[in-house]
Amino acid sequence: MRVYLCEKPSQGKDIARVLGARQRGSGCYNGSGVVVTWCIGHLVEAAQPESYDEGYKRWTLEQLPIIPEQWHVEAKPSTAPQLKIVKQLVGKAAEIIIATDADREGEMIAREILDLCGYRGPIQRLWLSALNDASIRKALGALKPSAETLPLYYSALARSRADWLIGMNLSRLFTLLGRQSGYRGVLSVGRVQTPTLKLVVDRDREIARFMSVPYWTIGITLSTGGQSFVASWMPPRSCTDDAGRCLQQSVAQNAEQRMRGAGTALVRSVDTERVREGAPLPFDLGTLQEVCSRQLGLDVQETLDIAQALYETHKATTYPRSDSGYLPESMLAEVPTVLDSLLKTDPGLRPLLDQLDRTQRSRAWDDSKVSAHHGIIPTLEPVDLTALNQKELAVYRLIRAHYLAQFLPAHEFDRTTVQLTCADQELQAIGKLVAIVGWRAVLAAPKTEEDEGAAPSRSQTLPALHAGVSCTVGAVDLKAMKTLPPKPYTQGELVKAMKGVAKLVTDPRLKQKLKDTTGIGTEATRAGIISGLVGRGYLVKKGRAVCASEAAFTLIDAVPAAIVDPATTAIWEQALDMIEGGQMTLDDFLARQSAWVGQLVQHYRGTKLAITLPPTPACPKCGAPTRERMSKTGAFWSCSRYPECTGTLPAETGPAKRGGAGKRR
Repeated sequence: MRVYLCEKPSQGKDIARVLGARQRGSGCYNGSGVVVTWCIGHLVEAAQPESYDEGYKRWTLEQLPIIPEQWHVEAKPSTAPQLKIVKQLVGKAAEIIIATDADREGEMIAREILDLCGYRGPIQRLWLSALNDASIRKALGALKPSAETLPLYYSALARSRADWLIGMNLSRLFTLLGRQSGYRGVLSVGRVQTPTLKLVVDRDREIARFMSVPYWTIGITLSTGGQSFVASWMPPRSCTDDAGRCLQQSVAQNAEQRMRGAGTALVRSVDTERVREGAPLPFDLGTLQEVCSRQLGLDVQETLDIAQALYETHKATTYPRSDSGYLPESMLAEVPTVLDSLLKTDPGLRPLLDQLDRTQRSRAWDDSKVSAHHGIIPTLEPVDLTALNQKELAVYRLIRAHYLAQFLPAHEFDRTTVQLTCADQELQAIGKLVAIVGWRAVLAAPKTEEDEGAAPSRSQTLPALHAGVSCTVGAVDLKAMKTLPPKPYTQGELVKAMKGVAKLVTDPRLKQKLKDTTGIGTEATRAGIISGLVGRGYLVKKGRAVCASEAAFTLIDAVPAAIVDPATTAIWEQALDMIEGGQMTLDDFLARQSAWVGQLVQHYRGTKLAITLPPTPACPKCGAPTRERMSKTGAFWSCSRYPECTGTLPAETGPAKRGGAGKRR
């Protein structure tokens, strides 16, 4: 019997349909000599320390570091019945086809179970990027040998176990040190979550330290030949900052008065350049999350959930957890089918589709830029748009537009820069004239605020000008401005910062590695990392923004520099690549990580944490002080007299939600 092991029930249902396995069983589908079963994400998880030794239930410094000699996994209680079914089917299998998601994590989900079952039979790998029937049939005809993807498992296992060593040991270490200093909360530490948290802490501190500086701008309305346009005053360098802003009010006022009385301005030079912009790539998940946060106001987890639904439920788009916006060159052959399916899906697209050059090959088609996954694009088959809710439809249209943009010409415009003088003052006017709309026909220009002090009306159309033309001065508008602090991160901007964290690393090799691996976290985990930080009370939602809590500052000030340094992730990724390439073993990697964690524990064991203790809320039942505790859903406040008193309060009530960067640092 050939057993297909999928990652999710919906995935199993789609594959079973194509295989003809239509008889529904308990936790599986049956066909002739074929069974399709599934996990529900991870059916097993790394065991908690207390499963190795009951003594670990009580946290003490003396027991650290905790380093398992033999690693254990345990069934997740919520999915234990499905694990039992999978074990039974694997035990009867003559051959296993791993059909989990095509990445490190998917490989680990399947292989952990096969190892737990002691399966030693033949294995092949189904490598899928879309769940429509045509893609499934194509992948079924090109199964990969087990050995080709096995190193992905070792790499994922290495990262998982090393994360366990850091999370379990350093979270306990710094929580216990915090308690010695009077802090009653849990200080949770992680290789990705803690550097991510530091990004927000640093931004909040930058905002808190910011000192606003006044400056002045002048906009001048000019006209010639019956057409008006706006120019900006260019202040002399002697009174400007590095950004070219005038910091001396008297100089600006004097310039305003002189230009008001001048009557005319003289064109000194006109420079026009043709600007050609190629279409943006199809989406990777991180970029999709950024755009949806900015344009649609979606949280990053919400965007991931919608993209997953478009992939799994609606079969409208390809695999969403991709770190690449590029497409394999082999998919050029599928372009006519995709475009025809889009037309069947939405007949209103015909005028646009008639403009496309179906033979055009944009920079998106590049095998050298595609690893495990390619950009998120529409699938090969028509979709029922009426089955999509409003948010799903909005995200789908964004994905579709980025794909269609690949077959439209470059967007071209003429940018004209005009230098003028008026009463011995320098002026500049900038105009833009679109020559070829190109891919902007499907993707409108993003709406962004103009830079401070930048020339107004950058998109204005200028009249015909040349050197020596005299323009009439109209309104002269002097404005008093103030420099603004950086804005707090939105979730989408935080994902972008996680991806671009290489700019914070100085070592050239590590910087390049972070660029190659697109920063800290993965496309599959960043949303969960941010949601976890919110759930633990380290990040606080304020409208679309996220800010750091008091607990976040406490943690970031306490942990070792190596934990908050993104270079640590780069070093790990180098090692994980070596494991995938057979240049390092899993055991060697874990031995190094165990030694490093042991050194950190030894070094910080006697440290006294300098913690500012915010007031804690009173118990709603008895009025006693409360203590911050953690549950599976996040932080909450529990009566310090527990179990005698069971009063609790949500985390929003306490200082972890009230505190902010501007209040203490």
